[in-house]
Amino acid sequence: MGQSLMKKFATSVAFAAALGAATVAVPASAETLRMAWSQDATGLDPHKQTAFSSLRLLELVYEPLVRLNADLEIIPAIAESWEFSEDGKTLTFKLDADAKFQNGEKVTPADVKASFERVLDEATGAAARANFTSIESIDTPDETTVVFNLSQPDVPMLTAMTSINAAVVPASEIEAGTIGTKAIGSGPFKLDSWEPNQKEVLSANPDWAGGEVKVDGINISVLPDETAILAALRTKQVDFALINDPLVATLVPNEASLELSRTPVLAYHVLQLNPSREPMTEQAVRQAISCAIDRQDVLDTALLGEGAVTGPLTMPAYRSDPGALFCYERDVEKAKQLMAEAGYADGFSATVIAATGEPPTAAAEAQVIQSQLAEIGIKLDIKMMELNVYVDTWLKGDFDMAVALNGGRADPYSMYNRYWTKDGNLQHVANYIDDTLDSLMQEGRVETDSAKRKEIFAKFETHLAEVSPWIWLYTGYTYTAQQKNVKGFVPSPTGTLFGLTEVSVGE
Repeated sequence: MGQSLMKKFATSVAFAAALGAATVAVPASAETLRMAWSQDATGLDPHKQTAFSSLRLLELVYEPLVRLNADLEIIPAIAESWEFSEDGKTLTFKLDADAKFQNGEKVTPADVKASFERVLDEATGAAARANFTSIESIDTPDETTVVFNLSQPDVPMLTAMTSINAAVVPASEIEAGTIGTKAIGSGPFKLDSWEPNQKEVLSANPDWAGGEVKVDGINISVLPDETAILAALRTKQVDFALINDPLVATLVPNEASLELSRTPVLAYHVLQLNPSREPMTEQAVRQAISCAIDRQDVLDTALLGEGAVTGPLTMPAYRSDPGALFCYERDVEKAKQLMAEAGYADGFSATVIAATGEPPTAAAEAQVIQSQLAEIGIKLDIKMMELNVYVDTWLKGDFDMAVALNGGRADPYSMYNRYWTKDGNLQHVANYIDDTLDSLMQEGRVETDSAKRKEIFAKFETHLAEVSPWIWLYTGYTYTAQQKNVKGFVPSPTGTLFGLTEVSVGE
């Protein structure tokens, strides 16, 4: 691996030199942040995108009604205030009267209503639709008020509204059918141009109601891999970069001119099984896979130990000791026994899909899992895919197994209802549901007492780990690297780059 890594660095240094030569003729302004990442957005529709690379870009352009701060507290965005009714069945927002879209139009209650109606329309294929199915109607009584009328109390809905998948978009753009073909939001930056897999150019939005950002814009380069990004940082062609590969991130502190930000995230690495395909239809087979996986070994091998073994619940308020969950201590003999009970003592063959580059550790994770499952007779073929192909395949649920990095949420219901409820809009990706999961999700949705909610979701987590439709592995970190003259970035456990609104570039 050492020789391979050195070869990659040699290539990357040459690439960075070429990048420098290409930019000499048009030097970046001192007030423009030169940024880099290795995975580009796969699309511009905030309601449909699931890839982290897309969300990181769209969070700078679009805004939801409310957002989470770095402490996972709900704070204003387009809405300046909000209130649940006493019975929890009405949620009322007052919009910021200064909020404007980047086309100059004021953000109105009609835009909010049209946006959520679009999310709820099954034809849209919205990623977060299941979070909002309790909305019965939306009233717009005046020019700054939006009232969501709910079929039942829905405590997690407010948290779900912090996602960019719940972004408010112009009603006029919905009507014109242009959502996804251009990006017109109310956020801190305008997307001036996008050359897929090459670069994005963003400029500061002077009409952003959230205040004045400290840079004129952000020029994002999409570099071929993260060693190229590190080389470009070292040669000062890049000011700020998103790093996903811990192998690269751990090298950043070796550079005197660079700083590394390392923040635990809610997103989780997982081996997704497809319980609708034989033999994963058998619970004993799924449990055998869980027992055969050494989660800590996968973490140590693929991520250099840069993370923590986790159960399904990754948010601090609900997270518990994963050691208490079913078969979190590797037990190969128990795995073999379960395989025999299910009629697969001689094992079986299956294919696992993984995306090239997101996460960068996907191939390594798949290889370790392949080796571990071979010990109980499972012959795993690894199929690597380009990210956009992987996302399309994943959304169709067209796989035996999938190595995935899935987003976390501050609330368990808004994190998982799309997978583990009977009307979840990504239920066809999970391909598993039972009455226990569905009913516990519903209980947690309507319960307002925080202690009782924690008990409900602890039961949910225990049951989910036992029936083993997926094998949760671990959580990692989000990394950003920057030159020492870049100040003010605020990282978040959600992985958002919204903290770039506070960044300044000095001499």
